[in-house]
Amino acid sequence: MASGNVEKLELSFSAVPDKPKKDWVLMSLRVLAFLATASATLVMALNKQTKNFVVATIGTTPITVSITAKFHHTPAFIFFVIANGVASLHNLVMIGVDILGPRFDYKGLRFVLIAILDMMNLVLASAGDGAATFMSELGRNGNTHARWDKICDKFESYCNRGGAALIASFIAIILLLVTTVMSISKLKPKN
Repeated sequence: MASGNVEKLELSFSAVPDKPKKDWVLMSLRVLAFLATASATLVMALNKQTKNFVVATIGTTPITVSITAKFHHTPAFIFFVIANGVASLHNLVMIGVDILGPRFDYKGLRFVLIAILDMMNLVLASAGDGAATFMSELGRNGNTHARWDKICDKFESYCNRGGAALIASFIAIILLLVTTVMSISKLKPKN
């Protein structure tokens, strides 16, 4: 008689439908990726430095000119800011979808769209990082064959802040890669 009650209890527990669990790991990775891309965007967008240079001397009076280095003087840095801004917005929207998504699932289509958008976001952010990294290397070392002078010996703070933005963005790329893999793994049917 006791074994019959145990079987009934097991049957009743298996008949209860599972509530969809929140994926807190994925959510926290998205929050960290949002913070990294947003900080990279803000640091690069607010990056500028002004210096005075002596261009000529008339008698004993030096003639100076004020030169400002800003991120928008280089198209690669503009692309970097736009790509990281879009990645920040994407992560913010995906956090909202993670919170409100189970209400609007549409038979699993949500997971397919999230995986595709995550891949596109990763590609866009990595392209922006690649372009900005190339221009940063050119600014740091110059190119003697093309006769492009380096500027980081003159605008050190500008280059250091740009490097900090690149480091934050590369951390975001790693986090975006992990979130993309996790969102693709959700497409695998469960046994």
